[in-house]
Amino acid sequence: MSYAHPRSSSRRLTGLAVTVALHIVLLYALIHGLARKIVEIVVPPLETKIIEEIKPPAEKPPPPPPKLSTPPPPFIPPPEINIQMPMQSAPTITVAPTPPPAAPPPVFVPTPPAPAVAATPPQTVEGSCEKPPYQPAWRRAGEEGEVRLRVDVEANGRVSDATIERSSGYRRLDEAARESALECRYRPAVGSDGRPMRAALIKVYRWRLTE
Repeated sequence: MSYAHPRSSSRRLTGLAVTVALHIVLLYALIHGLARKIVEIVVPPLETKIIEEIKPPAEKPPPPPPKLSTPPPPFIPPPEINIQMPMQSAPTITVAPTPPPAAPPPVFVPTPPAPAVAATPPQTVEGSCEKPPYQPAWRRAGEEGEVRLRVDVEANGRVSDATIERSSGYRRLDEAARESALECRYRPAVGSDGRPMRAALIKVYRWRLTE
């Protein structure tokens, strides 16, 4: 017969009782001691600070009103008093009118004699006043036209001057016409008294491309 089984059962009961007792002791300790320390650790102590109220900056007092000095009264000039002095009449000076100068005696200007009118105008001497030939250069350049001249003929029949009154528009034609007019010879004009006299005449030179 073996007694091993009852011994092992008692050992188990003893261990179980010890374990339960330890749990009870730990639970009690936790409830009464450790729990307070845990709370103290978890919940830190509250710091109490007194926060002072922030006061706004004090407003500066308004500046005192400026002292207004009373302006001096405006200067009023005294009124001007014009005293009119009695005007003295200036002495009247009577000037006798100057008699107008006597009219000058009339001056008789002799009337100039009327210019003598030629009874017979100058006549061209045959063969002495031919028109200059139409130069080939003028024709190639297309130069044509009419030159009108005033020719002054002296009492001896010679030409003293030839003035262009109307140009042809081409310098070469005008010069040729004037040179030809200066070379002309005339029978002088004859006055009403039968004497040769100075006279003027109009001479015309014409050049045409169709000539």
